[in-house]
Amino acid sequence: MTFTKTTEQSSKYEHLEKMSVQELLININNEDKTVPFAVEKALPQIETLVTQIVAKMKQGGRLFYIGAGTSGRLGVVDASECPPTFGVPFDLVVGIIAGGDKAIRKAVENAEDNDTQAWIDLQEFNIKEIDVVVGIAASGTTPYVIGGLEACNKNNITTGSISCNAGSPLSQTAQFPIDVVVGPEFVTGSSRMKAGTAQKLVLNMISTATMIQLGKVKGNKMVDMQLSNKKLVDRGIKMIMGEIPVTYEEAAELLKTNGSVRKAVDFYNSK
Repeated sequence: MTFTKTTEQSSKYEHLEKMSVQELLININNEDKTVPFAVEKALPQIETLVTQIVAKMKQGGRLFYIGAGTSGRLGVVDASECPPTFGVPFDLVVGIIAGGDKAIRKAVENAEDNDTQAWIDLQEFNIKEIDVVVGIAASGTTPYVIGGLEACNKNNITTGSISCNAGSPLSQTAQFPIDVVVGPEFVTGSSRMKAGTAQKLVLNMISTATMIQLGKVKGNKMVDMQLSNKKLVDRGIKMIMGEIPVTYEEAAELLKTNGSVRKAVDFYNSK
């Protein structure tokens, strides 16, 4: 099958520099509207990967994201938001970016072209067979990511991928690939735009669905969230009030004493 990088094809818009601000915003928005529909087409693939992740995590496994550039940054963001949102350990979901953490802010030259470094980076976390590694690359051709998944496959580690080109080398390498085909970007080749948005949506789905399946949400509430600021403390107090018949002050004391919404409600109900 011939592989075509639709993410690199020419934008259907011409002479962007001659557009007014309003025209630019309307056209960008019109392109962005197509992204959720592209994600929708990939739902069966997303479901298959999430099912694998949940099964591995129930065995004590972890989830790793590996990527370069925008894709790597998106993986780091999703991983870093799991502990405060769901109260899980910081090393349960891990984001690794080519070039190391300094690449989060500033591009590291040639980091994405090293096809052996990802496996070296994963080994620093004592990667095991019960873990899952998801490679993220809009193009589906990033050597760092493909090399990492190839090494994982050889070591019996479950692999998934998120790419925005159908039939990419990355998709062919991953055991459980996700292809979200968003087409050409508004600015030709700028895959931080539609492709980046698609990847963020898929990552939201993967981590959120997984954590819900692992019991980290009750009803529709983040009952295990970390209470790291006044807004979250207030949210936690109101969650408690919604679950048990207590005043704001009583809920605040329960939360302070027990440390989480779940533990506060369980403590009250155990009395």
